[in-house]
Amino acid sequence: MRPAIYFNVHLVSDSTGETLNALMRAATAQFENAIPLEHNYYLVRSEKHLDRVMGEIEAAPGVVWYTISDESLRRRLEQFCRQRGIQTLPVLDPSIHMLSRHLGIAASERVAGQYTLNDEYFRRISAIDFALHHDDGQNVSGLADADVILLGVSRTSKTPTCVYLANRGVKAGNIPLVPGIPVPDFLTELKHPMIVGLKIGVDRLLQIRSQRLSALQEDSVTNYVDEAAVRAEVTDATRLFQRNKWPVIDVSRRSVEETAAAILNKLNERRGVL
Repeated sequence: MRPAIYFNVHLVSDSTGETLNALMRAATAQFENAIPLEHNYYLVRSEKHLDRVMGEIEAAPGVVWYTISDESLRRRLEQFCRQRGIQTLPVLDPSIHMLSRHLGIAASERVAGQYTLNDEYFRRISAIDFALHHDDGQNVSGLADADVILLGVSRTSKTPTCVYLANRGVKAGNIPLVPGIPVPDFLTELKHPMIVGLKIGVDRLLQIRSQRLSALQEDSVTNYVDEAAVRAEVTDATRLFQRNKWPVIDVSRRSVEETAAAILNKLNERRGVL
């Protein structure tokens, strides 16, 4: 077993840093036992703020990833790092340059251009509002307007998956499958929403639920973590999905992002996008 390798990663952004975080985690996941020590600097849009950031970088050298639109700030950061032998990566540059060549036009230097208040922005906000109001079986009558409805037993990451989908502009709600409580009859009559069942292995579910109880410092024995009861719960959910011929995604070893990506693929196939 190789020992863990810890290294400093400085993420410098003139916006929210969401893009940097996602790319950095995707890249470092390819290196076994490499553990990044994140230093995040958001909304860096002034010389004074950049000075503070460079002081932090000098105090803990590592690698610097950045998304900065202002040319003068970029040059200062690059020169500072070059003089100290610190590697830098302007993560959006390859994509922007490729699009510029393809389109035959120059890119703007607009900060946080992806957050412009356009139709897509308001669609995302509306989807987030929808997810919050249709979480965990709330306002089930309104689910007819959903793009996606998730069904699953407790601890199958229904809520975070709905929120993630909402950030992609997808209106998603979810209904928990509770032993002894039938799902609403009208679900089988819905035409617009895509209903997706989230299934999970019994052993994995027991592990997640046990960890949840430990975090809550709850040690009482209930059907929530009783193996026979959980096995019956999972079996009933699987039969429900099969009976209604709803698409199913196994979330046993999937992250929320991976589950959401699989749902988006199914939604695109249904819409004839792919």
